Amino acid sequence: MNIINRYIAVAAMGCAATGASAQALNSGYFLDGYLYKHQLNPALVSEKSYVSIPALGNINITSKGNVGLGSFLFPIEGDRLTTFMSNSVDAKEFLGGLKNMNKMSADVNLSIFSMGLKKWGGFNTLDIGLRSTTSLFIPKDMFEFMKVGQQGSASTYDIGNLGVSSSNYVEVALGHSRQWNDKLRVGAKLKFLLGAGYAKFEMNDANVTLSEDKWEINANGEMNAALAGLIIPTKGESGKELKNPGEETLVDFDNIDYDSPGLSGFGLAIDLGATYKVMDNLTVSAALKDLGFISWSNNTHATTENETWTFDGFHDLSINGESDNTLDDQLDRITDDFEDYANLHRRSVGGRLGRALAATLNIGAEYSLPMYDKLSFGFLSSTRINGAYSWSEGRFSANISPLSWFEAGVNYNISSYGSSMGAILNFHPKGFSFFVGMDYLIGKVNTQFIPINNMNASASLGFNVTF
Repeated sequence: MNIINRYIAVAAMGCAATGASAQALNSGYFLDGYLYKHQLNPALVSEKSYVSIPALGNINITSKGNVGLGSFLFPIEGDRLTTFMSNSVDAKEFLGGLKNMNKMSADVNLSIFSMGLKKWGGFNTLDIGLRSTTSLFIPKDMFEFMKVGQQGSASTYDIGNLGVSSSNYVEVALGHSRQWNDKLRVGAKLKFLLGAGYAKFEMNDANVTLSEDKWEINANGEMNAALAGLIIPTKGESGKELKNPGEETLVDFDNIDYDSPGLSGFGLAIDLGATYKVMDNLTVSAALKDLGFISWSNNTHATTENETWTFDGFHDLSINGESDNTLDDQLDRITDDFEDYANLHRRSVGGRLGRALAATLNIGAEYSLPMYDKLSFGFLSSTRINGAYSWSEGRFSANISPLSWFEAGVNYNISSYGSSMGAILNFHPKGFSFFVGMDYLIGKVNTQFIPINNMNASASLGFNVTF
């Protein structure tokens, strides 16, 4: 199954999301020696100048969700897994573990090269990095429709809205921070963005009517996919056998091809930030990140027809004791059925598409103990502004720096995706710096180590040379 098919299968069953605005480790926001806090607020600076070890300076991978992968994948026959569509999975048990709106997202922030230098009256930074975010939201009614289907002689589902979005680009950022007076410090970054790929699918106001004669769907669906070298044919172009008139323009996901890589867009963005020392032991800060856009090229645009279409349901997905009906086979079948459900007709190829970045607002406050200033307590509020994919988080932290070359922090966060613990260890003796941390400690897992309650998890580490 090609990559686009897998992408839509994932959206259809809501069981995974992999890395538009990734950022550094939030747990390090209040640590003086954490080198990458300028990615959280351009006014924040580290104690030392630094140069990253290429591709190892800052690796940050994060996933978030108000449900876990264990809500969609179930164990059978020892170490095998099956999807929620299997007959062996009880519908009541499956649906009881879902939210009314099930949301997941994942971010990747990889610094290819980074450096920070104290010069020209302030602190200057250069970042070259890969930024990737994928987010999805799927209502519970969609899964009930997939799992239960028709009940009695007729059934009606008001599914509402669902969507999946992925933005991937390379960022080149130039930043400068300086002390304005004895209390105020300000900072800004200018970012040049090189688009790698963008995709977004949404289906709004979906209504499904199931009867003994036929299943009918009415919805407003739209897909945009911008990736250099991507070829998305229609069923008419592929020469497929058509079941009904008007299917010539239907997107043929089975024959999507990829020609040659290249840049898929260009854009600009800025970060703005400031810190203010209210008193000797209290500092507040704020930053607004990723105010900008990317103009994507080679965009394929597809929509649903402005009329009702028929659908024969999700089927042939259960195990039924067949050892060759693997999890991958089930995902393939879900993909094929979801293509028929979406009913997307290609409208244009090779167009341009302008999209704003997902902006992030960070607001922080830190209080150091007067009797022991090596210990501080902080609160960081983060809000992602991205339409239906928006989220917010509040993080309470305790941070300590008992040695000049070592500091650590622990924190507890409450967000749109639930709650979790985080932690960071930062070693920065003379000549080098190494940090490791997690914004979200992984929670309960099943025997296959798949997160059950939610998919909040992260991993971050980095090696850098300091001077």
